[in-house]
Amino acid sequence: MLLEPREAGSAGSDKTENDLKGLVFNIQRYSIHDGPGIRTTVFFKGCPLRCKWCSNPESINSKPEILVREARCNGCRRCIDVCSPGALSLASTGLWLDREKCDLCLKCIDACWEDAIEVAGRYVSLNEVIDECRRDELFYHNSGGGITLSGGEPLLQADFALALLDKCKALGLNTALDTCGHVQWPVLEKALDNADLLLFDIKHLDADEHRDGTGADNKLILNNLEKAMNSGKARIWIRVPVIPGYNDSNQYMEGLAGRLNGMKAEKVSVLGYHEWGRTKYQSLGKAYQLSGRKPLSDERMSEIIGIFKAKGLDATAGY
Repeated sequence: MLLEPREAGSAGSDKTENDLKGLVFNIQRYSIHDGPGIRTTVFFKGCPLRCKWCSNPESINSKPEILVREARCNGCRRCIDVCSPGALSLASTGLWLDREKCDLCLKCIDACWEDAIEVAGRYVSLNEVIDECRRDELFYHNSGGGITLSGGEPLLQADFALALLDKCKALGLNTALDTCGHVQWPVLEKALDNADLLLFDIKHLDADEHRDGTGADNKLILNNLEKAMNSGKARIWIRVPVIPGYNDSNQYMEGLAGRLNGMKAEKVSVLGYHEWGRTKYQSLGKAYQLSGRKPLSDERMSEIIGIFKAKGLDATAGY
C-alpha cells in the first residue's frame, strides 16, 4: 500500500508517465454492472458532488481516509498504544477516532489483528493499474468486457485518468468511463477520444432539486451531456439512480425519458435505491442523510423502466 502526499495532476501538466500517481480506493475484478461483459472497475477517489444517497462515501474525499469498523474491535487497545497523535480511544460506543488528530501514519492498521481499521485510498502508478487489469484480459475478450474508470469522479484526476485510457487503447482493451459529468468540457472531450463507452449519470433535471440532492448545480452536467452526444465519439449509456421521494415520480421520469429520447441516448440504466453503503458512513464518522427511506419495489421499478421504453429507449434495471 502506497500513501504519498502528492496529488494526481490535472489536464495539461508536464508530468511523465512514470511520475503519474492516481488515488484509487478499489480495483474490482470480475465486475458485471459497470458496462458490457466482464470488466475490471478502477474506483477513483474524489468527487465534486455530495449526493445524499452515495453508496461509496469513501469515494468523496480527495485524500486517503481511515474507516473504523467498531463491530470488529475486540478492545485490545493495540491500535491505541501505537497511535502517536493520540487520535484513537475507547468510548462507551466502541473504538473512536479523532479525525482532526489523525496523521494517517497507518500504524494502527498494522497493529490491528481484527481488521477493525482500514484505509480508503492508495496512490498507485499507471503500470500497477494496468498490470492488475490485464490479469483478466482473456475474460474481457471472451465476454466483450474491458476496463471501467469509476469513482468518485475519475476526471478529477485528469492526467492519470486520461493516461490510463490512452494506455488501455494502445493495448487494445475496451474502456468505459463512468462520470457524474460535473467536469470541464475540454477534459471530458479529451477522455472521449479513448473511451469506447461513456456511462453518464443523471440525478435530476431541475437545477434546485439537483443542488439539494447533490450539493451542486446541474448546468455544467447537462451541457456536457449534450456536447458528448453531439460529438459522436463514444457510445453513451445514461445511468439514472432512482431515489424515493426525490426523482421517482411518473411526471419526472416521463420528462426525463422525453429529453433523453430527443438526445438519442443508446440506453438507460435504471439504478434502484439501496442502503448498502450505510455502514460505511458510520465507519467514516459521517451521518447517513436518507435514513428511513425504503427501496422501491420490483413492480415500481418495472413501471419506471416501462416509461423509458414507451419513449422508444432501451432501458434495463441495474445495468
